[in-house]
Amino acid sequence: PKKKGVDPLSSEKGFWGKMLGIGEFYYELAVKVAEVCLASKSRNGGIISVSEVKHILTKRGTKFQFAHVAVDSQQKGCQYSEEDIITSIKKLSILGSGFRTIEVGTSVMIVSVPTELDHDHMEIMKIAQDSDSGSELGCVTVKDVCDDTKWNKERAKRALDLLLSKGMAWLDVYEGMESYWFPSVWKESSDSSKQEN
Repeated sequence: PKKKGVDPLSSEKGFWGKMLGIGEFYYELAVKVAEVCLASKSRNGGIISVSEVKHILTKRGTKFQFAHVAVDSQQKGCQYSEEDIITSIKKLSILGSGFRTIEVGTSVMIVSVPTELDHDHMEIMKIAQDSDSGSELGCVTVKDVCDDTKWNKERAKRALDLLLSKGMAWLDVYEGMESYWFPSVWKESSDSSKQEN
């Protein structure tokens, strides 16, 4: 069954469809998604959830010249789905753009920087998504990471320091306690709670 969003058959027409295998709609969507990613890079270090990108594009009222979509009452005029955003990033990555999607816990994130995230980095971000980890949602401490993963302090600190150096995490020191905040995680959670209300 077809998911909500763009009809893949109608999106393969045009210059990009013939030359690169990228439909005009996905090319146009990829450009809009790249704009959002680059505009938010100083805040999130180049990692942002697909749901946050969709929220920003929807809030802007982004329309597409080449969209041939079936709009239903559930979408309330939205012309693309999160799946369409993921597809556009996959198509964009064919061009060697450095953009890619990764799964972190329950979320799909778009990475727009060339940094390779290994298992340790992904695990820390997953812990930041877990409200049961001991800290606030979107935040971890070295202790949280060590308790959750059974890693030693050096391993946890090394992974956190790389995420911090790339701008994917922010460090907050209060009364000697270091907390690492992940803007892409807490922004996603605040956006989803707004959409539920």
